[in-house]
Amino acid sequence: MELTLRQLNRATLARQLLLAREKTTVPRAIERLVAMQAQLPRPPFIGLWSRVAGFERKQLARLLEKREVVRATLLRGTLHLLTARDFVSFRAIFTPMLERSIATVLRERAKGLDVRQLAAQATGLLEDGPRTFEEVREKLVRLNPKGDVRAMGYAVRCALQLVQVPIDAPWSFPTDSQFALASAWLGKPTATDPDPRPLVLRYLAAFGPASVADMQAWSGLKDLEAWFEDSRPKLKAFLDPRGRELFDLPKAPRPDVGTPAPVRFLPDYDNLVLGHADRSRVIAEEHRSHIATKNLQILPTFLVDGFVAGTWKLDRAKASATLTMKPFEPLAKQAREALTAEAAALAKFVEPEATRQQVLFD
Repeated sequence: MELTLRQLNRATLARQLLLAREKTTVPRAIERLVAMQAQLPRPPFIGLWSRVAGFERKQLARLLEKREVVRATLLRGTLHLLTARDFVSFRAIFTPMLERSIATVLRERAKGLDVRQLAAQATGLLEDGPRTFEEVREKLVRLNPKGDVRAMGYAVRCALQLVQVPIDAPWSFPTDSQFALASAWLGKPTATDPDPRPLVLRYLAAFGPASVADMQAWSGLKDLEAWFEDSRPKLKAFLDPRGRELFDLPKAPRPDVGTPAPVRFLPDYDNLVLGHADRSRVIAEEHRSHIATKNLQILPTFLVDGFVAGTWKLDRAKASATLTMKPFEPLAKQAREALTAEAAALAKFVEPEATRQQVLFD
């Protein structure tokens, strides 16, 4: 069966909690999404606000403090937010990819690094308690005075299972967060040899219908064909508009193409726009360059009728918060009105102390 672009769009929005704000708990929402991109501290809060009915910042902050949700390096070698339960279950799946990235990212700088020794040195420091990475690098330099400090630090971040330590701050993490050994922070070790097939099913539940290449782009993992073949008896196969094979859970939601999709605001790096190799189901190819900067940042975006229709930014000046939208193309009056209302609510969520919220179109 071939699925149209719009069918893929509505199916993905349903999995991503973007057809309606859902009445669910924050941990369940995060697990529905598998993990939330958290390269910056603020985006997961905005991502949950757009997806979960009645979401308040303190709900996520409390879960982080209680160690039920963690911020750690995982998918694509970047920081993500996920439940502690999922981190314990899935971290080992990503270990080979993270260890390989030491060589692929550092290249010539990786030569001569004794990663095992560096990891042991950093572990010795972190066993005494959480430390910032500046403190970790300082120790590595003292013990390895001729070493490349940044390369050593990167190797340690990939080699060790670490989580960031939240604090009492607006978005729970400062710029220079402390790191802790995951086993010490969570009070338990991670799984050592987990079955990868549950991760395939979880990915499809959150992003399906999807291809092997899609999951590889989302996860940063390679050579997943065998995982999908092992799971094939549990899956349903489709074709996309280009004739490529897609997989899905048989009973997963695939709404009618006429299902309304409300306007929604997404934060920087949201996985909706990073979750597939072929992202045409959520953003037109000609618009992709508008959301990515030269230094590889993914800008905050907004959705109209389920598709990315522009970018936004929020500025605070004294008591005023101004949210400015930059549409890719002219918007219909009804869409502008809906976006204006949603933008005002978002500005109030992000800047609750501002006494005035202003919404502009660039």
